[in-house]
Amino acid sequence: MEYFTPGKIAEVTGGEYIGDESSRGARVEGAVRDNRDVRPGNLFVCICGNRVDGHLFANRAYSAGAACCLAEHAIPDAQGPYVLVGSTLAAIKKLGAHHRSLFDVPVIGVTGSTGKTSAKDMIAAVLGEKFRVHKTAGNLNNELGVPLTLMSLRENHEAAVIEMGISEFGEMGRLAEMVRPDICIVTNIGHSHLVELGDLSGVLRAKSEVFAYMKPESAAILNGDDDLLRDYDPKVRKITYGLGMHNDFRAENIRTEGAATVLCNIVGATGSFPLKIPSYGRHLVLAALSATAVGRMLGMSDDEICGGVLEYTPVGGRANVTDTGFVTLIDDSYNANPNSVRAALESLAALNGRRIAILGDMLNLGAKSDALHREIGVCAAESGVAYLICCGANAAFICDGYTAAGGNDSMHYLSNSDLIAELPQILKRDDYVLVKASNGMRFAEIADSIARLV
Repeated sequence: MEYFTPGKIAEVTGGEYIGDESSRGARVEGAVRDNRDVRPGNLFVCICGNRVDGHLFANRAYSAGAACCLAEHAIPDAQGPYVLVGSTLAAIKKLGAHHRSLFDVPVIGVTGSTGKTSAKDMIAAVLGEKFRVHKTAGNLNNELGVPLTLMSLRENHEAAVIEMGISEFGEMGRLAEMVRPDICIVTNIGHSHLVELGDLSGVLRAKSEVFAYMKPESAAILNGDDDLLRDYDPKVRKITYGLGMHNDFRAENIRTEGAATVLCNIVGATGSFPLKIPSYGRHLVLAALSATAVGRMLGMSDDEICGGVLEYTPVGGRANVTDTGFVTLIDDSYNANPNSVRAALESLAALNGRRIAILGDMLNLGAKSDALHREIGVCAAESGVAYLICCGANAAFICDGYTAAGGNDSMHYLSNSDLIAELPQILKRDDYVLVKASNGMRFAEIADSIARLV
């Protein structure tokens, strides 16, 4: 199989190789943007950020074993070879697309307004029962993270699961041009990035750019319970999943065992089988359904799919359940929009006990922000939240909706520190406590403070 060298990197990117001729043919494997992540043989991509110029860390990358750097201006006293390009971001995208073209393995793209990471991790866990799988690490789902992920594909990989996140029109097209998915999952069309995308129709239009970059024999696996996806024609084979009877794959008899297990039956054209999801959240049933659809397409058995789901673990800040010894903490602080908060509240409602929701601002919702926050308050009341605690300017509207819908007790704070100071007086032993807000609200510090309560 063809592999990258500094010389090949210059050829693919149209850049200029600078360094000793003896290093032009050195093997380069993988690419990183943080010198602390460098492994021997990596390409270090120098990014000129708003606060930090990655070129200043090039020699540290060489010291850690980088075989080459990608730079957009000269590296003073460079201790190794580098390729000089006009834009390192544009160059790494060319490299990612080229590297992906060398692989004839199933590439699964995952997008949607919410649940992308859960679906990606669930699909990778299921496929891992049969294949050697490469997947997006962390939140590397943007125009820099996706090519870095693609560059980490290895000859021994038998499938790849790539998460694709966007915030503007045209971005999905640029991602899909690199990823060229054979199978694409769309988890839902929800209220996210509305400042840029306008409304739900705009979100659908932006997400669906992916289908223009898929082969006719490819497949789209869509959430058939979503109003906009149910009737959408992706111009490739369409498979639907969800709870409705009309879906190709659906779940029945959904129930919970405590805060850390969800049980259901998966029903498809070939019959049904019981499934156990070892994690919090009824919404994970949808992730398991998408993984089942992918597994089926790639020839996996019921037992293999069940075994893979049992290997699923949530990542930090996404519905992590911890028994602190005082309360059961549901840390879902990584991010939030109306769809994901509703799902979190519905999962909270399934738990038996005193349920507390600590909710914050959902950012970037545009002109409908106030109304969407109020609707979440109504949902909290209808979900049986015993005590609603809100923080942030927009979150005041969540409290308004909760009170208007007959919610019992609520408090609103403008700062995390004020909220944290009063938690010992509000929380009671054996409470179930959900913590959720947009990442910019820094609710992880609230979750951390709850974990330390005794």
